[in-house]
Amino acid sequence: MSAAGPRPVSIFDVAKLAGVSHQTVSRVINDAPMVADATRARVKAAIADLGYRPNRSARALAGGAVRSVTVLTTDTSLYGTAETLRGIEDAARAAGFSVLISVMDPDQDYSEADILGRLSHDGAAAIVIAHDEVTTYAMRVLHERQPGTTVATGGEHLGNGDRDADWLISLDDRTVAARATRYLLDMGHRTVHYLAIPGKASRRTGWAEALAAAGITAPEAVDSGWSVAAAAEAATGLVADPAVTAILCGNDDLAFGVLHAAHRAGRSVPGDLSVVGFDDYPLAAYHVPPLTTVDLDFRGVGRGAFDLLRYKLEGGSDPRPSWRSPELVVRETSGPPRQ
Repeated sequence: MSAAGPRPVSIFDVAKLAGVSHQTVSRVINDAPMVADATRARVKAAIADLGYRPNRSARALAGGAVRSVTVLTTDTSLYGTAETLRGIEDAARAAGFSVLISVMDPDQDYSEADILGRLSHDGAAAIVIAHDEVTTYAMRVLHERQPGTTVATGGEHLGNGDRDADWLISLDDRTVAARATRYLLDMGHRTVHYLAIPGKASRRTGWAEALAAAGITAPEAVDSGWSVAAAAEAATGLVADPAVTAILCGNDDLAFGVLHAAHRAGRSVPGDLSVVGFDDYPLAAYHVPPLTTVDLDFRGVGRGAFDLLRYKLEGGSDPRPSWRSPELVVRETSGPPRQ
């Protein structure tokens, strides 16, 4: 990835000098009414002292001149990404905003100019669906080059939110992965193996932490690509081992790959092998057998990301979380091990 140049004065620098939050600075920039006169004067003095140039998007949004948001993402064929996009579009459309979707190649290097050039206009508001290196880099560029304009959705790749993103919305993958692991252990499985998608380290961490809490040394996780075919190939060794009785998968596509590999190996599910997925892809409930998985409200997160961005730039009522908490959905691919 390209190295960043000298960092311009940011909204956070202004906030630090004025002794207020960056949200308060944003409200002053937007001429929002809910700021005390003394505070407003202090913020304006800090802006002048630092030579801070407020981004055009925040000012134009307040006046209604800019009604667009750019979404940066990678693979829109992934269920979680597609549902998040639907949530963003639903909320944006209801608010009278247009949405520009810009798909980035995870195998390509991008300069800062490449990333900024993908926005609908100079200083545009943006949402980054950050779950890999290239989108995480894009999020950091936007945070550094036009602070106060970007919301990111994702998780473990985002690092320190105050440093790497203006604002962050993320589902608690880690906790629910631990819950799914404990569920399998509570049914009597001696251990739980993990088939991992690229990234999403929080799911792997939750799995390992649940095993450690039970006094079990985590077996080595098996890495897979994103596709069902890649998962079926990666899981071949796992399903061939009769000592492996439970597998937690990084997403539902990987779980479908494990089920295919188990069928080829002559192992019954859930009799010989329990399989748990992640994301609750619509096909999960209709697969034979129906897949036990984790339900994640990606669409709600997309709505929440847009609502948060609009609130941070325009002010108004602080939006309430609009997404469901992750839940384990127990179906028919999981059960106790054979005695």
